[in-house]
Amino acid sequence: MQGTVHIIGAGLAGLSAATTLVEAGRHVAVYEAAAQAGGRCRSYYDTAFGGVIDNGNHLVLSGNEAVMTYLKRINSGFGSNAKDPAFDFIDRQTMQRWQLRLSKGRIPWWIGSSTRRIPGTRFTEYFSLLRLLKAASQQKAGALLDTHALLYQRLWHPLLLSVLNTDPIEASATLAAAIIRGTLLKGGAACVPLVAEGLSGVFIDPALRYLSTCDVKVQMGQRVRHIQFDGERAAALEFASGEPATLTANDSVILAAPPWEAASLLPGLQVPDDYRAILNVHFRVKAPAGAPAILGVIHATTEWIFAFPDRISVTVSSADRLMQEDRETLVRRIWQEVSAVTGLAGALPPWQIVKEKRATFAATPAQNAKRPQAATKWRNIHLAGDYVQTGLPATIEGAIRSGMRAAELALAL
Repeated sequence: MQGTVHIIGAGLAGLSAATTLVEAGRHVAVYEAAAQAGGRCRSYYDTAFGGVIDNGNHLVLSGNEAVMTYLKRINSGFGSNAKDPAFDFIDRQTMQRWQLRLSKGRIPWWIGSSTRRIPGTRFTEYFSLLRLLKAASQQKAGALLDTHALLYQRLWHPLLLSVLNTDPIEASATLAAAIIRGTLLKGGAACVPLVAEGLSGVFIDPALRYLSTCDVKVQMGQRVRHIQFDGERAAALEFASGEPATLTANDSVILAAPPWEAASLLPGLQVPDDYRAILNVHFRVKAPAGAPAILGVIHATTEWIFAFPDRISVTVSSADRLMQEDRETLVRRIWQEVSAVTGLAGALPPWQIVKEKRATFAATPAQNAKRPQAATKWRNIHLAGDYVQTGLPATIEGAIRSGMRAAELALAL
């Protein structure tokens, strides 16, 4: 007999698990401690900004297979977006602009063209990436790349920093290699940049509607404070605001909460315990005509500028150094940089800063080694989340992949 799969957490990992299970015909119950679903991938109305913003800027690539499977399942997508594997950059010091345009096939013909590769680089320099692809588990990416080279400053550093949310000098070489294998080595057709104009509208709300049509209601404000165990299985879930939910012999649990919450619920569970921050700044101003949807900025506090119809948003990765800085001072410096590279003039528009102090685990070799597998020592408990061992750093692709994996384990019981 099939029991209920109780899913703790309605972020992307939890929703991925829930929708996978429902599609397979299983009964699920979803509990979310917060008042809204989505976790770090959500939109909300901000009164200071005077509009709807995302709590972070997330870039997805066309080759992210788990993401595409999830979006197809919930009948969602990105709407109008980029069609070509092209990325715009500007160097804040020299104000030099360039566009990296990848070949659509797997053979990287683009590195042979001086107009398509990074200005000032030679095509032979790109083969240095092979050292990264052969890295051992404890090696750091920075030890295998020439960190003084122009190619590193203008491509490898911004690319790896944004995906790993950790300085490549200290980051895991195996995680960096996983990113390269899943992007550049798959060819430009897998590297078309896709940006959601609203995270909730693309990733969260359609999933909630899909679950609702299957008679599954995500129960908000339901924090699981304790799990009762009976030998090798979970026997009951205790909530902060209600009676325990007793688990039958056929029930199982997918724990899709943040790593620190998972560790508090499962005795002896080892999880990453070092984190990196992300800073996002939103300006309520229209981007100038012709502005690229995404602009990488070199030699500035600003790292990526996202142009939306109603706002401009900035992302700074591995931003621990900025978490204690005065908000007014910080936003004025970033607005000055945005104005300089976009041509926008005028006074500081309405703005909001979003600081995620524990946005992702630090993608170092030591922290990567602490990531748990989806299966646990309790036969009816499985883990989901971007911190679980997925082979990827903490990304949307990794979070969704982890939910699918946990669902597979639940279905196999």
